[in-house]
Amino acid sequence: MKIARISAYQVDLPLKEGSYKWSGGKSVDVFDSTVVEVETECGMIGYGEVCPLGPFYLPAYGPGVRAGMKELAPHLIGMNATELGPLNRLMDAALKGHAYVKSGIDMACWDLLGKSSGKSVCDLMGGRFGDDFVLYRAISQQSPEAMAQNVAGYRNEGYRRFQLKVGGDPNVDIERIKQVAKEMQPGDKLIADANTGWLMHEAARVVRAVRDIDVYIEQPCDSYEECLAIRRRIDHPFVMDESIHGMPELLRASNDQAMDVVNIKISKFGGLTKARLARDLCCSLGVAMTIEDSWGGDIITAAISHIAHSTPTELLFTSTDFNSYGTVSIAAGAPQRENGRLKASTQPGLGIEPRMDVLGERVLEISH
Repeated sequence: MKIARISAYQVDLPLKEGSYKWSGGKSVDVFDSTVVEVETECGMIGYGEVCPLGPFYLPAYGPGVRAGMKELAPHLIGMNATELGPLNRLMDAALKGHAYVKSGIDMACWDLLGKSSGKSVCDLMGGRFGDDFVLYRAISQQSPEAMAQNVAGYRNEGYRRFQLKVGGDPNVDIERIKQVAKEMQPGDKLIADANTGWLMHEAARVVRAVRDIDVYIEQPCDSYEECLAIRRRIDHPFVMDESIHGMPELLRASNDQAMDVVNIKISKFGGLTKARLARDLCCSLGVAMTIEDSWGGDIITAAISHIAHSTPTELLFTSTDFNSYGTVSIAAGAPQRENGRLKASTQPGLGIEPRMDVLGERVLEISH
C-alpha cells in the first residue's frame, strides 16, 4: 500500500442561504474546498477533504492547503498509506505546524485503510454507538427576529440543537439569545457561540443579562485566558472551541476545568488520527464533545460521521452535516440528514465516491 501519487482538486461550495455570517462582521459566500486524492502503487485510491472557514477564522485558508501539500507531498511518496502512525510522524517532521494541510492526506489514508481491510472507518475507530447521532444547526448572524424565525424553521427539519452566532454588539446579542430562547422546546439545546467576538467586559455583560436562560456559552473571547476568566464567573455550561488547537491545550483546559464541552475539529487537530486521539482522551476525562470540522462538503461530512458515530452517545454533545448547507454535491454515498440526525456509512472506508465531473481537473499532482 505504498503511496504512488498525491493529487488535489479545488472546488467551490456555494451556500443555499447565500452567505454565512458570524462575529466581527465576518462572512463567507462561497467556500474554497480542497479534495485530496492519495493513490497507492496497487491502484487503490483514498479521498479526503479540507475546507477552512476563510482566512480570518483560524490560521488556515484554502490556497494554503494546496501550497502546503506541494511542500509536504513529495516526502510521503513511497510511504505505506495504511501505517498511519509513521505517516503522521513523518508529516509532522517534514512540515512544522500547518495541521490543516495534513488533515486531508490523513483522511484519505483512513479511507484507504478501510477499503483495504473491508471495514468502515467507523468500525476501525471502535465501532458505532446506536443507530445514528444528533446534529446541530448553525444559525447565521442576523437580526434577533430573523434568527428566531430560522430556529423555528430548522426545527421543522428535525434539528434540536441550535448554535446561535453571536459575538457582535452585546445589546443586540442579548436580544438574539432572548428571542431565540423563546423558541426553545423541551429537549432542545441552545448554544450562544461568540466565535471569540466579545471583549471580556462585553462577555460579562451578556452572560449576566441572560443568567436565567438555559443556554451554553461558547468561546466568548479571543484568548484561552480570557475565556477561562469568564468561565470562572458564570454558571452557564461552557464550550471551548477556537482556543483548543491540540492535545496540550486540551489537557490544560481539562486541568483548569475550563470547559464542560469541547469542539473537536478534524482539520484543526491535523486529521482523523489526531482527532480520534483527542476524542478518546475526552472520553477518558468525561468531557462531552462536538465532533465536526471548520467546514466542508460531502467528504468531510462523511469523515465527521465516522468519528462521531464511533463516539459514546452520552459524550457526543452534537455534530454537524455540512453537506446540507451547500448547493454542490462532490461525492456520492455521503451521509444525508434524516430528522435532524445522521449516521455513518457501513461501506468500506469513508463510503463515498467523488463526482469527478464536479471536481474537474487536478490542480496539484505529486508522484514518483
